[in-house]
Amino acid sequence: MKKLLLSTAALLVLAGCDQLQSTSQTETVEDTQIAATAVIGEWGFDMDGMDLSYHPGDDFFRYANGTWLDTTEIPSDRSNWGMFSVLADEAEEDVRAIILDLAGTDPEAGTIEQKVGDLYASWMDTETVEQLGLTPIQPYLDEIAAAETHADIRGLFATIHYMSPFGVGIIPDPADTTRYTVFVGQGGLGLPDRDYYLDEENEAYARYREGYVDFIAQMFDLAGMEDGAARAQAIMDLETRIAAVHWTQARSRNIQEIYNPMPLDQLSALAPTLDFTGGMAQLGLDSVATYLVAQPSAIEGAGIIFDETPVDVWKDYMTFHFLQANAGALPSAFDEANFEFFSRTLNGIEEQRPRDRRGVLLVGNQLGEAVGQVYVDRHFPPSSKESMEGLVANLTTAFEGRLNNLEWMDDETRENALRKLSTFEPRIGYPDEWQNYSELDISADDLFGNMMRITEFQWREQVADLDGPVDRAAWPYPPQTVNASYNPLMNQITFPAGILQAPFFDPAADPAMNYGAIGAVIGHEIGHGFDDQGRRFDFDGSIRDWWTMETNARFEERADRLGSQYDTYSPIEGMFVNGEFTMGENIGDLGGVQMAYTAYRNYVAETYEGGEAPVIDGFTGDQRFFLAWAQVWRRLYREDNLISRLSTDPHSPSQYRTNGVVRNLDAWYEAFGITEEHALYLPPEDRVRIW
Repeated sequence: MKKLLLSTAALLVLAGCDQLQSTSQTETVEDTQIAATAVIGEWGFDMDGMDLSYHPGDDFFRYANGTWLDTTEIPSDRSNWGMFSVLADEAEEDVRAIILDLAGTDPEAGTIEQKVGDLYASWMDTETVEQLGLTPIQPYLDEIAAAETHADIRGLFATIHYMSPFGVGIIPDPADTTRYTVFVGQGGLGLPDRDYYLDEENEAYARYREGYVDFIAQMFDLAGMEDGAARAQAIMDLETRIAAVHWTQARSRNIQEIYNPMPLDQLSALAPTLDFTGGMAQLGLDSVATYLVAQPSAIEGAGIIFDETPVDVWKDYMTFHFLQANAGALPSAFDEANFEFFSRTLNGIEEQRPRDRRGVLLVGNQLGEAVGQVYVDRHFPPSSKESMEGLVANLTTAFEGRLNNLEWMDDETRENALRKLSTFEPRIGYPDEWQNYSELDISADDLFGNMMRITEFQWREQVADLDGPVDRAAWPYPPQTVNASYNPLMNQITFPAGILQAPFFDPAADPAMNYGAIGAVIGHEIGHGFDDQGRRFDFDGSIRDWWTMETNARFEERADRLGSQYDTYSPIEGMFVNGEFTMGENIGDLGGVQMAYTAYRNYVAETYEGGEAPVIDGFTGDQRFFLAWAQVWRRLYREDNLISRLSTDPHSPSQYRTNGVVRNLDAWYEAFGITEEHALYLPPEDRVRIW
């Protein structure tokens, strides 16, 4: 069965015809007073990227970014392009230099340097990959082919290599986050989401389905297996049945719905034909008291579908998915076919990235903390960590003040909220403990074998976790990652070194820019602890309802109004943002900017005489704060990628992460003089105020 990990959070990334005049009486600062070393512009903002033909009240996103949006082209090998992409490219270049340096040292066998260099070398050795053909994977294909009964298929499901209609992972137990438990959830689809199979009205989905069947058939043809078209249609029919029992994305992020702990005998009774008792024993996962089953009806439905589907169809299903999952380690024909469907057809990408760049990503992901240690030494000075710690402290203080003054929250709930905030654990830059790769073997001439050994190594590490207490020091990604996250089970917020660069964070930039960018991202992650799902967890990460009925009702009324706003946003004709599915991220954005603005105003009051920041290039401090937020979300999408994101990404498209937020903030109206005549205007009573 494919490993399935519960995602806990992620980030993780305009004037009228004449330019607005400053409303502040403070004198404009001369250029010589602005740090000349800011990475972007004179003070951290790209003024050339603005479009002043827009009034900020009509389209703040385009006011701040319009010229950049109109003059920037998405690179041919990307599905979207924005500030996250720019930083990711820079981090990738830094990691590439590290890999080449480590690989060029003629390292001793078994060292990290040897493993990094040999993994990259095996990826780049395309001559050997072509010569070997399907030989490396033939034992796995033979294992699938040898299955004769449904019991044999169940045995293959209970491995870490083959696709199955459910997924299994190991996570902290929401009932007691000092220990681990086993998570079981729906799975088994090759397309991104159930809607790709079931939506009969969207023409794009119909095109994707047709392309998927063709792709499946092509993979069988490339593998020299007969009747590829017939096999492909049977697999498509099977996955369509699985999709029909899947829960929606919105329902699957509702912790009250997906928190279904049950003992193994109850899980087995849910889908007797899948024999979870035998499968968990085979995987070494039969020692936990209860299993967290996310979508019980989907597991039940999968059991029925399993029994009703012929063994030969299941064999073809696993064969195709094994070929597809390992296409990058197979001859180029498989790799290119995989790109044509998943990248070009599903995401509109025009050209595959050069193999050496993909090799950098491979090593950076699979041996991430190995290269991450060097990355931190080279690119993340201690001063940046200290500055971020100060910003986090300021944001926490600001949110504490906001909690103390929320008129809709009663004292009992407020006390619990403050306790949870006081126990937040911020992790900045890099982990205190690095992953140990000593038990992982890597060979320079065995790409496929390397990929299998990495998968097995990672799985052994997870299974070993069951025997001990929860490792609170573990990070969800290496330090070079351009992302940030909140883990509700640990009550931790994580900001890796990769995101702590301009435009998010620049020590030389105007403070308003840092508060409006990384400050709001910090606030966003803190806000996840209090969004529609994060608020269901206690200060120690355990699931507990600490809300009074009255305060809960007031929260839900506000959240529902915010969701209704986002339901109206349509980036593609006929398709809309799902306000319920994106609720957590939208609350995170709104609350994050509110917290950051409060922290910024506290900073201004303490720093500047007269209580106002200086005007720079005609912009007040408050205006610069909101421009920083807009610049962070500067992004272009290919249409196919945007379609995918509307179905599968809990974040709203970037223009709504900007416009959808600011129109609810009184301070934004005041900063830019927004009135009833502007398109983004909301009457005060319609503005949503949560945190």
